[in-house]
Amino acid sequence: MKKILIVIASCLAIITIGAKTSPTRSSKADIARNLQIFNAIYKELQTQYVDSIDADATMQTAIRAMLSTIDPYTEYYPADNQDEITSISSGQYAGIGSVILKRDKNVIIHRPQWDTPSRRAGVRHGDVILAVDGWEVTPDADVSEVSKRLRGQAGTHVKVDVRRPYAEDSLLSFDIVRGAIKVDPMPWYGMLEDSVGFIRLTTFNENSAEAVKNAVLDLKTNPGLKGIILDLRDNGGGLLESAVQIVGNFVDKGTEIVRTKYNDSTNVKIYRTPKKPIDTKIPLAVLINDGTASAAEIVSGSLQDLDRAVVIGQRSFGKGLVQHTRPMPYDGLFKVTVARYYIPSGRLIQAIDYSHRDENGRVTRIPDSLTTVFRTLHGREVRDGGGITPDIKVELPEGNRLLFNIVNDFWSFDFANRYASLHDSAEVGAPTEFAVGDTIFEEFKRYIDPDKFKYDRLCESGIKYLRDAAKSEGYMNDSVAAEFDRLEAMLKHDLNHDLEHNREAIIEILDSEIADRYFSDADLTRRSVSKGDADVDSAKVILSDPSRYKSILNLK
Repeated sequence: MKKILIVIASCLAIITIGAKTSPTRSSKADIARNLQIFNAIYKELQTQYVDSIDADATMQTAIRAMLSTIDPYTEYYPADNQDEITSISSGQYAGIGSVILKRDKNVIIHRPQWDTPSRRAGVRHGDVILAVDGWEVTPDADVSEVSKRLRGQAGTHVKVDVRRPYAEDSLLSFDIVRGAIKVDPMPWYGMLEDSVGFIRLTTFNENSAEAVKNAVLDLKTNPGLKGIILDLRDNGGGLLESAVQIVGNFVDKGTEIVRTKYNDSTNVKIYRTPKKPIDTKIPLAVLINDGTASAAEIVSGSLQDLDRAVVIGQRSFGKGLVQHTRPMPYDGLFKVTVARYYIPSGRLIQAIDYSHRDENGRVTRIPDSLTTVFRTLHGREVRDGGGITPDIKVELPEGNRLLFNIVNDFWSFDFANRYASLHDSAEVGAPTEFAVGDTIFEEFKRYIDPDKFKYDRLCESGIKYLRDAAKSEGYMNDSVAAEFDRLEAMLKHDLNHDLEHNREAIIEILDSEIADRYFSDADLTRRSVSKGDADVDSAKVILSDPSRYKSILNLK
């Protein structure tokens, strides 16, 4: 069966390869010929192959294989699998309100969202889903299939059987009434101090522009307001029109924010701010990181190009491609990349050129040496080709393999689940009161099983590399070997020592994980920005210093 799918995928790829290697689009004759070839092979497989073939599954695999040669944003959604794409734009879907993922061979509840049917019913972080309405979740079950079965019309019931790893009575069954789950694009806004407002925006859907507008208007009622921070970190984007409207709160009506250029170079669409702004003078700081993408980059990049905001943080993701959805036969939807977008300075911020791949078929980021210099409204130098580079770069704390494995191997996740099972909300207290201290940290150290906790010990691997190099190059003798032994003894890893060495970083990880079990998204956001956030602290300093703010933006 695997060979069959490869044959079909290869036939579909012929069309793509033809288009990629030719300087122009494939001719109608080439397209017709390749479609005939594919149709003939598919028909022969259905009629002649020795075993039965699932027509839908085979075609879906072939379509995915063809699209995988283009870019990761061009996708086909059959009629029964469109919840994801519709919920992104509308900000709403119907279901139980839980984030699920595959862990080893299990599908688990990674996070029951706050104030949703799943959380109200008693579903908790870490629950292993065993069955949905009697349908068994087997080790080879696909997460998307489980998600599809959990979703459904609001008001309908779904029975979810789970195993709770950290509870004595571990087998539980929940009768959950599905509800309309609203994706709130703004978990919280408010005043951080008497003079600095803060707005956290997580996505760009149909509700985002109105939410930002209302937040800005409310913040401006504070007579001491001297500046606003717009936090777009880890905001993956969404609706382009929403981004244009949000920028329109801060720049003159009719200002060009972005233009999209289609496959025909003469086909250009310009997006301008549609309404009268709220405030064109209030100092702004925009926070970005490597998870800031697409529409979030339009906002941060255009405000930077127009010298309307100081951009702070780390370089953004670099997605400058525009997708449109088109209806397909039998109620399918096709999300296809149709254009590139260019922000006011004229730069394209796309970081990866999917039309050019290396000899192994891989794509890479555009190197900085090949980027072009552009100018902001007041003459500042900016570049294309690699996302938005912040005006003020904030270095992230250095990580290591131990911290990576604590998170990636679910040690902090499982510990937080166990902690939440033993402590009710009354013990934890208010969001502003709870903090992970020495007691919880010591509990975590005891919780870790040294025989199961695996992480790369760089000193040990480095010594092994040097030993091997010394042997290979003929420098190994008894004296050198003895020195290696002595050095190895001095640098021998001790898990307790390594945990202690990373105490502060581990406490921060545990604090975030445990708080997520008790507090709302709004509370979590408030806690995060009040507990020593380097990006936020940098923004507050700049917004509180008018002369420095103006100097960064070349303002008079």
